[in-house]
Amino acid sequence: MATGFTVAVVGATGAAGQTTLRILEERKFPIRELRCFASPRSVGKTVTFAGEAVPIRPVAPDEFRGVEIAFCSAGSEQSRTYAPMIVRAGAIVVDKSNAFRMDPKVPLVVPEINPQAARTHEGVLACPNCTTIVTVMALKPLHDAARLRRVVATSYQAVSGAGVAGIEELRTQSLAWARGEAIVAKQFAHPIAFNLLPAGDIGADGYTSEETKLVNETRKILELPALPVAPTTVRVPVFTCHSIAVNAETEEKITAGRAREVFARFPGLKVWDEPERQRYPMPITVEGQDDCWVGRIREDRSHPQALSFWVVGDQLRKGAATNAVQIAELIVA
Repeated sequence: MATGFTVAVVGATGAAGQTTLRILEERKFPIRELRCFASPRSVGKTVTFAGEAVPIRPVAPDEFRGVEIAFCSAGSEQSRTYAPMIVRAGAIVVDKSNAFRMDPKVPLVVPEINPQAARTHEGVLACPNCTTIVTVMALKPLHDAARLRRVVATSYQAVSGAGVAGIEELRTQSLAWARGEAIVAKQFAHPIAFNLLPAGDIGADGYTSEETKLVNETRKILELPALPVAPTTVRVPVFTCHSIAVNAETEEKITAGRAREVFARFPGLKVWDEPERQRYPMPITVEGQDDCWVGRIREDRSHPQALSFWVVGDQLRKGAATNAVQIAELIVA
């Protein structure tokens, strides 16, 4: 860590923060000094980066003096407090929470899709919701090829999207079931082991917070403010990777064969579509990868200009940490 930038990771002990540290190391991001932050109960503990133990610091204005780039992996409430403070200390903030995503002054960036947006920041750049990122990675090449008219998206979201507590909930409940013990729900409203639940809090309009994010963020990233998007988000008993079943209607007809071609050419997107050999993207095979994988590509029998497909992405990596580090790479470039 002798040359490069002074980098801060806020929320370094959480699932997203730990993955951020791993991605920074894997991608050899130029770091001169790394400062890690977490909640008061973690202060004094350490996290490992590049084989070194890095102490956890308290979040305070003086601690960010000299920091050039900060990754915020805390919740929305914390980010609303921390991000302006960190910017005032002189750093550029890449925030992964929902706090600033729909702020018109804050760019919402997926580097493969809208890298130009990163040039307009005023100190804070937002990383989209993990489900949104996985979805738009496949929508963008379709839009470029045939212009999107309407999107129906149903997500199947892993428990790690709810953080380390979600992971522990599924693990604990699965073990309890195997031992014949009662399954107790703590993190989610109902048991998640061997069950399906709405992903996000259900609002007065009947839509969950995750569904609203998917609609609004997709429109902002693709610069299609009037795009009709019909969302359904579901929490599933899978540890890692979000999967989305998408039906996309386009202005021009695009065949399944043509779609495979445009998907395969898009950076960060891989095609695995051999259903006759039982080969298609699955969470268990996509976990740990930065690319999103698309398969089960087929023309909609009910509409002449619609296409259905299945896209899977590791939401801790491309859905959060990798995307955030890619944003930082745009900044330093």
